[in-house]
Amino acid sequence: MGQAAELKKSLFPKHGKPWIIALSVLGLCLIGTTAIYTLKISRNESPESSVTATVTPPKKQAISALGRLEPYGEVIKLAPPPTQGGAKIKQLLVKEGDKVKVGETIAILNTIDQKEAAFNAAKQQVKVAQANLNIIQAGAKTGEIEAQAATIKQLEAELTGEIATNQATIAQLEMELEGEKQQQKATIERLEAELKDAQRDYQRYQNLAQDGVISQSDLDQRQLKLEQAEKSLIEGQEKLKKTVNTLIEQIEVEKARSRKEINSLTQEIYSAKATLNRIAEVRPVDVQKAQAEVDQAMAQLQESKADLDLVYIKSPIAGQILKINTYPGEKVDDTNGIVELGKTEQMMVIAEVYESEINQVKIGQKALIKSDNNSFVGQLEGTVNEIGLQIGKKDVLNTDPAADVDVRVVEVKILLTPEASQKVSGLTYAKVVTEIKL
Repeated sequence: MGQAAELKKSLFPKHGKPWIIALSVLGLCLIGTTAIYTLKISRNESPESSVTATVTPPKKQAISALGRLEPYGEVIKLAPPPTQGGAKIKQLLVKEGDKVKVGETIAILNTIDQKEAAFNAAKQQVKVAQANLNIIQAGAKTGEIEAQAATIKQLEAELTGEIATNQATIAQLEMELEGEKQQQKATIERLEAELKDAQRDYQRYQNLAQDGVISQSDLDQRQLKLEQAEKSLIEGQEKLKKTVNTLIEQIEVEKARSRKEINSLTQEIYSAKATLNRIAEVRPVDVQKAQAEVDQAMAQLQESKADLDLVYIKSPIAGQILKINTYPGEKVDDTNGIVELGKTEQMMVIAEVYESEINQVKIGQKALIKSDNNSFVGQLEGTVNEIGLQIGKKDVLNTDPAADVDVRVVEVKILLTPEASQKVSGLTYAKVVTEIKL
C-alpha cells in the first residue's frame, strides 16, 4: 500500500493540473506508435533495398588454367609391332636430344640374324623354283633323263654303302666292347685274388702282433697293402663300368647317325625318282605347277622381307628424341616402348579449362603462359588451336591443398610462337599456368 500511494503521489501531485498529465501521456503514446510503424516498414523494405544495393562484378578479361608443355602432335612412344613381342634391343642408334627424320632407323632388334637367315633362305627358294620352271619349260632331254637316272643309282649305291659301313662299324664297336669286358673281367679277378691274399696276410700278421711276435710297423705295412688292394679293386670295377658305358654310348650314337643318314639318302632317292618321272614327260599342268611354286616362293620372299623390315625400328615423324626407355640388351617395354619423341620445334600447351568456363574459349584467342615451378623465365605467347570434345578429370595437379582434384575440365591446345617453342623445347611435361584472353 505504501508503494502504490507513493506512485500515485508522483504521477498526480496535489497541486498539479490533470490536463497537463493527460497531454503528456498522449504524446508518449504517439511517439511509441510512430516508432513501431517505422520499424515494420524498414523490415518489409529490407530485401528490395539489399537487392538494389548488390554491385554487378566486372566481366572477366581472361581465363586461368593449369597445363603442361608438350611437343605439337603430343609425345610418341615408339615400340615394335605386337608381332615382335619379347624382342630385345641389339643396337640403339640414337641418344637423347638427337634430331631424327621421317623413316630414320632408331634401333635394331636382336631378332635380325634370324630374320636375315629366313630372308636369304626365301631368296634361295625362289632361285630353286625358278630353275625348276626353266627346266620344265625347256622340255625333256635324253641327257637329263639319263643324268637323273645316274643320280638315282649313285644315291642307291651310297645308301647300300652306308648300311654296310654302319653294320661294320657297329660290329667293330661291339667286338671292342666284348674284348674290354673280358680284359677288365680278368683284371678284376686278379685284383680280387690279390685282395684275398692281402686280407689273409693282414689277418695272420694281426695275430702275430697280438702275440708280440712282430712289431706294430709290420702290421701297419700289411694294413696299408690291404687298403691298396681294396682301392685297386674298386678302381678296376669303376674302369670297367666306364669303359662299357662309353662303348655302349658310341654304338648308340653310330646307330642314330646311320639311321639319320639312311633316312636322308632314302628321301633323296625318293625325290630323285619323282624328278625323273616329272622330266620324262612334260605337260602343261607341270608348267602351271612349277609357275605356282615360283609365285609361292616369291610371296614367301616378300613376307620374309616385310618381316625383316620390322626389326628396324624407324621414326614415323621428324622430331627429337626426348627419352630413351630401353637400352641394348633389354627387353622392350610394351607400355613405354623404346624411345619417346616429339616435334619440339613446335611446342604447345595442353591447358585444362574448367567445364564451367569452356564456353568462353574460342579458337584463335591469344594466351600468355608462365612457369608454375620457375622452369623458365618470363611469359610465353600462344594461340588457341584446338578445343577438346570430351570432359574429364584433371591430369595436372594443383599445389593448392584446398583445390578440388575432382573438378571436371576440357583440354585446350595452345600453339606457342616459334620463339617461345625454341625457348622451352627441352621442357616437355613442364607444369605451366595459362591465361587465355577473352
